[in-house]
Amino acid sequence: MRETNTLDLPVVDSEERLVGLLTIDDAVEVIEEADTEDVARQSGSAPWSGHYMAATVWQLARYRVVWLLLLLLAATLTVTVTQAFESTLERVTQLAMFIPLLIGTGGNAGAQAATAAVRALALGEVRVYDLPAIVWRECRVGVVLGTMLATLGMALGTVFVGAHIALVVGITLVIICGWAATVGGAMPILAKRLHIDPAVVSAPMVTTLVDATGLVIYFLTARAVLGI
Repeated sequence: MRETNTLDLPVVDSEERLVGLLTIDDAVEVIEEADTEDVARQSGSAPWSGHYMAATVWQLARYRVVWLLLLLLAATLTVTVTQAFESTLERVTQLAMFIPLLIGTGGNAGAQAATAAVRALALGEVRVYDLPAIVWRECRVGVVLGTMLATLGMALGTVFVGAHIALVVGITLVIICGWAATVGGAMPILAKRLHIDPAVVSAPMVTTLVDATGLVIYFLTARAVLGI
């Protein structure tokens, strides 16, 4: 209707007989409902109908708790990774200072890429067969972003903890941002391929996955650079 500038569309059956009329206000309601559902899923919440102010506290909590529980269980991966590299942290305790910064940056970079991919799918700008091109594009975007952030991160790290730790942080930022953007761009496309709502595997799920894998990248980089 937007592309043809029409205010209504006839609806016909299999024999081309008129059975109804789709008006622009009906179309807007359908789009609004779909967008509301996508926004809720992207934020890690179950979609609900009705006015926000009319919902009770218990109803809102019930809509959100399922995803929070799932993400909490998934976040145990981060605890497992930290335990696996406990000896590395014990030898260089300064590494712990940058864990929130790194996983936060990686999660944000992944969420940005996932949001862009979901929106591009919704607008028909990309298709499932565009996955290789999307992965290649987002990987490069992530590396460019990581390089920009690494420049600042290394400068600050050198002042507070020394050049060696700062180098670890800088290299990790480049790798994590590249990895996070790649995962964030690819997951909604793969979800679409598997007939899953792309919004379901967008920002919250990508962030949780990148948190765990980002720590692995960080500690492996630290071992390689610092020789521990």
